[in-house]
Amino acid sequence: MLPEAKLKVIQALKRIGEVVAMTGDGVNDGPALKAAHIGVAMGKRGSEIARQAASLILIDDDLGNMVTAIGLGRKIYTNLKKAIQYIISIHIPLISVVTIPLILGWKYLNIFSPIHVIFLELVMGPTCSIAFENEPMEKDVMTQKPRKLSTTFFTWRELSVSIVQGLAITFGLMVVMYFSIDKGYTEPMTRTLVFSTLIFSNILLTLTSRSKTDSLITGLKTKNNLIPLMIGITLVILALALYFAPVRNLFQFVPINSIDLVYCSLVAFVSVIWVEIVKFIRNKKSS
Repeated sequence: MLPEAKLKVIQALKRIGEVVAMTGDGVNDGPALKAAHIGVAMGKRGSEIARQAASLILIDDDLGNMVTAIGLGRKIYTNLKKAIQYIISIHIPLISVVTIPLILGWKYLNIFSPIHVIFLELVMGPTCSIAFENEPMEKDVMTQKPRKLSTTFFTWRELSVSIVQGLAITFGLMVVMYFSIDKGYTEPMTRTLVFSTLIFSNILLTLTSRSKTDSLITGLKTKNNLIPLMIGITLVILALALYFAPVRNLFQFVPINSIDLVYCSLVAFVSVIWVEIVKFIRNKKSS
């Protein structure tokens, strides 16, 4: 094909809305490589003009590596979205627990102190930056169509789900706090119950956020050694904060019985698990 013909093919595909990649190695491939959304040049046998016009260069000239690169790129993109959606969802209740009692003038205004926020950040940071980063590639990632260049990083639906997740957890925490105050519990007791509920919510949110399509049960079967490690460390520290006096005093907690812990976990479960129902409905519609 003449250089002009290759260029016309690229331009025709772009006009009908396709995301176009072009591979080439010769001088006559230069215009088309430059015009394509993604120009891929051969590193070994490719001409200097082709390499300079391209967006990517295959060092070993193996076209099969493009498939691997696309899969890796999609995996990184998907896991990054998971991490950001998780961090949006979990920060909404954290901020709300600190601000809502102040705004509404509730009996206990300072449920969380800096030590609680620091601990939660130490849990959330590694979860979003390490655990989600090591999530394996989802099964349907290579069958998805290329994203349009006009597509934003988050769609409104994705962002709204993250916000609603955070608000649902906030509502659960406010219910725990309200009933604790209503029953005349002390401030340390109320703090302990609210904090425990938030920790359980965070664990469940981590598990449900691992996939936009697969259920929580399916996610548990998907291997990621860092997820159980992070959850285990979190639960151990929570146990120390509740039942080991030096740590408990640092957090200003009081010991609570197993029934209270079950209530906290149930509230967390209800606050988070609705996302699994949304996944199920979406999967039914798409199948």
